[in-house]
Amino acid sequence: MLTKSQIKLITSLKQKKFRTQHQLFVVEGIKVVEEFLNSDYELDAIFSIDDRFSQYNQKLTKVDSKELAKISGFSTPNKVLATFKIPTPIAVDWSGLVVALDDINDPGNLGTIIRLCDWFGIENLVCSEATVDCYNPKVVQASMGSHTRVNITYVDLKKTLSAASNCMGTFMDGDSIYEQHLPNTGVIVLGNEANGISEDVEALVKTRLSIPRFGTVKQTESLNVANAAAIILSEFKRKSTER
Repeated sequence: MLTKSQIKLITSLKQKKFRTQHQLFVVEGIKVVEEFLNSDYELDAIFSIDDRFSQYNQKLTKVDSKELAKISGFSTPNKVLATFKIPTPIAVDWSGLVVALDDINDPGNLGTIIRLCDWFGIENLVCSEATVDCYNPKVVQASMGSHTRVNITYVDLKKTLSAASNCMGTFMDGDSIYEQHLPNTGVIVLGNEANGISEDVEALVKTRLSIPRFGTVKQTESLNVANAAAIILSEFKRKSTER
């Protein structure tokens, strides 16, 4: 049975300041919770109407559907909610391809990009300090468990990229990605949804890449940043397999 203090804590974790204060975040849904349980993330507590989590009895609170609805962020709760401890940041491995995000605001975009990094084998994702929190519930849901396989770090992006040996960025006026030699190492920078890559970071970019428009009219202003990330990462990996 849920206590008032548990309800208060879990609902507070929707806000970043309370996630930071308690060093906890929320995961919902059987598939995603199981991804985190089978990873290095440390379980704090689990609340379920499903018997499959009975092995976590010391941290398990059995609830009914009405109780789960009180703490869920879903309009239709999905059988289980768990809280996990926010891990200590791990040093970035710069030896391969690294994706860097310059002030991404939308949780759905960040979650999708985390999942894309997982799909294309990008093990390190570097975010500017103004990028949306990767433990925002909407980010966690959109990533579908890919947090467990991607090292996500928040940094002073300008300072960090100033030391990068090969910094590549995406721009509307860049050179077509389909016509470039694409390396196996370096940093791929993706910019803010509305403003693109900031001037300070742009000054550090050595290679300017773009995804050309093929439509007859060519009046589409831009691609969604997560869609652009999918195309960019696919092309990097496609060319790497051709070598």
